[in-house]
Amino acid sequence: MSFLLWLLLPVAAASGWLVARHQKRRKPIYLSPDYFKGLDYWLHEEPDKAIDIFIKLIDVNNQTFETHLALGVLFRRRGEVNRAIHIHQNIIKIPTLDPQQRHLALFELAQDYQNAGLFDRAEDVFKQLLIADNYKIPALSQLLKIYEQEQEWKKAIEIAQKLEKLSAKKMPIAQYYCEQAEKYREQGQIDQTQQLILQALHIDPFCVRASFIEAELALENNDYQKAIVAFKRVETQDHQYITEVIKNLHFCYKAIGQIDEFTVYLQKILDSYDEITPVLSLAKIIQQELGEQQAINLIAKQMLKRPSLCSIKSFLALSNINNISNESLVLLHDTVTQLLKNKAFYKCNNCGFTARKLYWHCPSCKQWNTMKPIQGIDGD
Repeated sequence: MSFLLWLLLPVAAASGWLVARHQKRRKPIYLSPDYFKGLDYWLHEEPDKAIDIFIKLIDVNNQTFETHLALGVLFRRRGEVNRAIHIHQNIIKIPTLDPQQRHLALFELAQDYQNAGLFDRAEDVFKQLLIADNYKIPALSQLLKIYEQEQEWKKAIEIAQKLEKLSAKKMPIAQYYCEQAEKYREQGQIDQTQQLILQALHIDPFCVRASFIEAELALENNDYQKAIVAFKRVETQDHQYITEVIKNLHFCYKAIGQIDEFTVYLQKILDSYDEITPVLSLAKIIQQELGEQQAINLIAKQMLKRPSLCSIKSFLALSNINNISNESLVLLHDTVTQLLKNKAFYKCNNCGFTARKLYWHCPSCKQWNTMKPIQGIDGD
């Protein structure tokens, strides 16, 4: 607030200078009553009213362009979007603005509309700026944000493709295809869903989400072989998501009677990565085939390499089954269980946001595919 007032001090200073100059010439000068009214508000610590009056006193012209523009931006940042819109609209009405000034004022006005939730107006203004080379990439970037927020994925794909060509920056186009695929899947339009999955994988062969959707569709159709292929593809796309597919892979291999093949796959994962979930899955199989003590031995050995709350809980649960527990072990088991109930399972690698649910679009920083399963003692 005080910064806004200091920004308007030139008005008061200029008026004071004029008064002194005219007094020397002994010529009377007329000052608007609004000027004194504004000073009165200022002196009585009513800055909002003072600002409104001082803004009216500053003529909008080329000389005051920067001042008005800065005021509009400050109002928007303070959440006073209507004031910002009013100021930027007045700037655009100046007939003598050069193209660069006009484009800058339009860009600020479009952001005002965007912040106010007037997406149609913001979209129109950003589209006007696409003819200006200096504002093509910023305008496209803002349009993309609007289409993401409104879930207009076809438009988002079109804009993202243009941005990729202009900026040489990888855009999350595959995620937009996956968003479309999820909508068609909800509507029961399986053929369209599968086509969009293929497009997503064509754009980005490392799109884990597309593999998830493909595998889940196959599971719904009891096509376990196809589901296995899609789930196992995740390892080559991003091994951090392996923990997300182990349970489903176990189900699929069990459904087709190939648990031995699944055991071989688990052993390969154990030799390559540090996740504990494959260990726990292998322990369940060993428990069924060789007994609880063998499963306990496996988890105990792996806990030293891959310590985590999940492994501690599984070890304690198996120990209870094996009748070697006491009250302290039961208490420890219950404590770990409670800790797991309240812990986050996923973390955004970009902003640090944590959640118990996997989001492909981070709710905090709005980045795509940055939420990963938490590893280590607090994670899987």
